[in-house]
Amino acid sequence: MKKDNTNINRRQFLISSAVSVSALAAIGAGVGFLKKLHSANARTTNHLRPPGAVDEDDFIYGCIKCGLCVQICPIDAIHLAGISQGLSYGTPYIDLREQACDFSCDSLQCVETCPTAVLDFKQFEEAGGNAITEYQKTHDVSEPGFNPFKVQIRAMKEEVKMGMAKLNVNTCLAVQGKGFTGTPRGEYFKGIYRSPDGNEKKASPLRDREFKRGICDLCVTECPIGETAIIMDDTGGIFKPKVLEGCTGCGVCVMVCPTENPSIIVEPLNQESHV
Repeated sequence: MKKDNTNINRRQFLISSAVSVSALAAIGAGVGFLKKLHSANARTTNHLRPPGAVDEDDFIYGCIKCGLCVQICPIDAIHLAGISQGLSYGTPYIDLREQACDFSCDSLQCVETCPTAVLDFKQFEEAGGNAITEYQKTHDVSEPGFNPFKVQIRAMKEEVKMGMAKLNVNTCLAVQGKGFTGTPRGEYFKGIYRSPDGNEKKASPLRDREFKRGICDLCVTECPIGETAIIMDDTGGIFKPKVLEGCTGCGVCVMVCPTENPSIIVEPLNQESHV
């Protein structure tokens, strides 16, 4: 009986050792794979970080990949990067063409909930406080209907700088003098947003909206920031969307653009990585 027990223990030891070696090899291969992919695939041009993101290098190493920003976003705009993103694996990003950040949370919840400050809320808090102070200098805040929250959140939104929109004049319908009628992304598109012209309390599907424009201007009219971010420039009868310094990079213009490939994109401000 003792001999049988010895054989069983030996077999268990050999099996456990083999499993351990295989596991270590898999971990080593995974780390090597991430390192190999990182230099080329840490970022992609159609992905960008949520509002308040610090420098990309600091972001990659500072983010603990907790996913709280993903969970709290009311429009599911934020996702976690997959393994093909190298050392960015597990960090949050936004794919604007699929779902833009339309600020319909009205409080930058993703930034507020970040436990590591790689999404830095301090800048927005200061902007909101300063806006109320300036507003009080020129307005009677005791008047009925005054809502300091609206003043504050507007200033916070304008402080966001995720990226800068860039127009492709070769495919833009407005530049070609063309209009648009219908639903921009089709009846099966899942993206949602809150129209800046409506009184909606929350975002609703883009597929439920139809537009009829003699000259396509959806990137201008649907921008949640407005004329400080983008305007329609008319020079000699040629219409062209013009991106201004107030652009936050929210990407609503990218999401609603009706051309097959978006005629306007957002270039992330912290796209370069030197890790």
